[in-house]
Amino acid sequence: MKGRVTVPAIRAMKSHQRIGMLTAYDYPSAKIADAAGADVLLVGDSLGMVVLGYPDTLSVTVEDILHHTRAVVRGAQRALVVADMPYLSYHVSIEESVRNAGRMIQAGAHAVKVEGGKASRIKTISAMLDAEIPVMGHIGLTPQSVNAFGGFKLQGKEADDARRLIDEALALEQAGCFSLVLECVPAELAAFITERLTIPTIGIGAGVKCDGQVLVYHDVLGLYDGHTPKFVRKYAHAAADLQNALTQFLGDVREGSFPNDAESFHGTSEEELKRLYGQPEESGAIVVEMPKAQ
Repeated sequence: MKGRVTVPAIRAMKSHQRIGMLTAYDYPSAKIADAAGADVLLVGDSLGMVVLGYPDTLSVTVEDILHHTRAVVRGAQRALVVADMPYLSYHVSIEESVRNAGRMIQAGAHAVKVEGGKASRIKTISAMLDAEIPVMGHIGLTPQSVNAFGGFKLQGKEADDARRLIDEALALEQAGCFSLVLECVPAELAAFITERLTIPTIGIGAGVKCDGQVLVYHDVLGLYDGHTPKFVRKYAHAAADLQNALTQFLGDVREGSFPNDAESFHGTSEEELKRLYGQPEESGAIVVEMPKAQ
């Protein structure tokens, strides 16, 4: 696809072009992912763990997401930029939720992502859509609900839970979401939901039958040394390569081999140095003329 990827373009990819989505948190990661051909860049609240060092996503604030969204937008020339709505940014009231989502759009995001599909969440999403803010839904394992779930667990395995997720998916589509993330649900259930919906599904730990896939940038590149979920495929081991490169640099500094002559600037003549620092006496010592006190 040439030109900027738009919300209608993502909807139109359903069933005929798989959607490639990555998280991005700063200008360089956005530039790299965008140049690689990502259709969507998600400024995910996963930045709490992989960038800010928080123990989970619950500590991420609206200001955190806004700061990183602005950087990602500056680096993305083609991809659709989606800002994650962090914990408590859409839980208190509908009015506050719409205002927070609007701030994400004002920061340059093209859409926001909201977790959950219960009736109360549908009302909030509908209000955002009424404010002309495109919304990406997210059901299954929603990390902001990890305490309610009792941990990071597969969702939709039992029949009643699977029916709940199907109902939520259909409700989110009817509300007007342009796409839907399915996280940590059985592949068979994800395939069933994908077939039932007219909007694209984007899987993460949801099997290959979704309309697209998303992974965390740091997981794909092997930059994060925390827990690696089962659904992650590492395409590089950049953390080890980067540490090795930095170790070599520091070793060269300590050995005095960096910088070498070719990496240094030259051009100041001995005569110029004499003018700068004083005139040599017969002994060969340099006499530095100190400025007189005013």
